[in-house]
Amino acid sequence: MSEQTQPTIDDSAVDEDRAAQERSAPGGGSAASPRRVPAHAPQEYERHGGFPKVTPARVGPEFGEFVEAMRTLQDLAVSADAPAEVYGAARDQVNALIDLLGPYRAPEQQGPAGRAVELPGRGSLLLLPWRTVSAGPDGIVMQGVFRRFHLGGNAAAHGGVLPLLFDDLFGMTVHYAGRPISRTAFLHVNYRKVTPLDTPLTVRGRVERIEGRKTFISAELVDEEGTVLADSEGLMVQLLPWQP
Repeated sequence: MSEQTQPTIDDSAVDEDRAAQERSAPGGGSAASPRRVPAHAPQEYERHGGFPKVTPARVGPEFGEFVEAMRTLQDLAVSADAPAEVYGAARDQVNALIDLLGPYRAPEQQGPAGRAVELPGRGSLLLLPWRTVSAGPDGIVMQGVFRRFHLGGNAAAHGGVLPLLFDDLFGMTVHYAGRPISRTAFLHVNYRKVTPLDTPLTVRGRVERIEGRKTFISAELVDEEGTVLADSEGLMVQLLPWQP
């Protein structure tokens, strides 16, 4: 997992104008960008409902390093056993960080978090720090680990983080299948085995069928031996023009 390879991105099912916009956006098509199959089959993707378009953010290495440092801080916040004076000193430093960043608070879709597509979890601390291996009309493959911050108990990932992983995967699956912007209407997770921390894992998802505004998706989380740790099925429903 230490060596990172560029993912293969097939956006052939995504609206051509949309794909061109993403490639020409700041940071799109750079040397560090995923390898893309040129878009050639405009579909229904431009039916956004009331959802705003999202364009990739151009970020320098400092932002990625900042996000990784914050993830490590999250791990330490839930694992450290320090004396009171150390927590007091840490509090003061965190408050100083809040004072530093506070003046730069920005509206949704303006800051890079969630739009830094080259970073694990797209640079969002909410999302799991997993990387896309491949993405296209046939489905999505992502790889990563659950960190100490995701601990549920007894060295196992918290059950609540698995639906978060699957839900993010389902949204990407809808996108690369060329489906319109959709919201999650149903998500079910079967927990097959204990999901360990700090272990390389893979999650795969694909569209099972489409019925009008409904896109039915399935996915599974596996370890390096291919053992299924959890599987999921979901229903994504296309937004109507007036729906946010």
